[in-house]
Amino acid sequence: MQGEAALARLGDSGRESAPYRGMVRTALGIVQEEGFLKLWQGVTPAIYRHIVYSGGRMVTYEHLREVVFGKSEDKHYPLWKSVIGGMMAGVVGQFLANPTDLVKVQMQMEGKRKLEGKPLRFRGVHHAFAKILSEGGIRGLWAGWVPNIQRAALVNMGDLTTYDTVKHYLVLNTPLEDNIMTHGLSSLCSGLVASILGTPADVIKSRIMNQPRDKQGRGLLYKSSTDCLIQAVQGEGFMSLYKGFLPSWLRMTPWSLVFWLTYEKIREMSGVSPF
Repeated sequence: MQGEAALARLGDSGRESAPYRGMVRTALGIVQEEGFLKLWQGVTPAIYRHIVYSGGRMVTYEHLREVVFGKSEDKHYPLWKSVIGGMMAGVVGQFLANPTDLVKVQMQMEGKRKLEGKPLRFRGVHHAFAKILSEGGIRGLWAGWVPNIQRAALVNMGDLTTYDTVKHYLVLNTPLEDNIMTHGLSSLCSGLVASILGTPADVIKSRIMNQPRDKQGRGLLYKSSTDCLIQAVQGEGFMSLYKGFLPSWLRMTPWSLVFWLTYEKIREMSGVSPF
């Protein structure tokens, strides 16, 4: 959660002069200027998001793997099927969770608005949902959904595809068994790949979701995710797309480790076969 707060600030920092630069300085600046607990700004909608997002993506991926695409007779699951399944699962999960993701990102930016002398927009999670709905309608809750599902497709190609591929490779081709060691190694790999693939989309997503909007919910700075991408590269260089890579990696790696170890353990305790 702390990494997400810093990442949201870093991803949005290219549009205007900002008091924070780099992960450590950004995090320290948030603590010094706004308080330690501000690193958890947006934790409630983040929990809401993951209930919907992770539930949707896991059910979708496993259904595609077991029913739609299917494994070979030797239980091998081709990489190309895993890539497509991971991307499709990310799209489904993120589309369902977009309203909660929008609220999370905007609430994480409230501290920055306060420092800039701007009025705060939200009193809490439910007020944020109500205000976004009243100003932009149902469409407003899905603001930024295109870059969001693009990001989710890339992240889950990194997370789900990498975990599934690495885990089954280790089980089938090394002395390692399907146990906590294999789960841990696979999750560390998935966190790294997900960060590499997802950071550029994170930057685009943060800028689009935090841009000012008209009464119809249309963005005033960027016409689309492609337009935002072009403006970022032309104005700030290609590496601007990797602003926040370190906090992204530090966020994704422990998240992947905790998620996959917990998920596999819950399956074991429930009498369900390993993932």
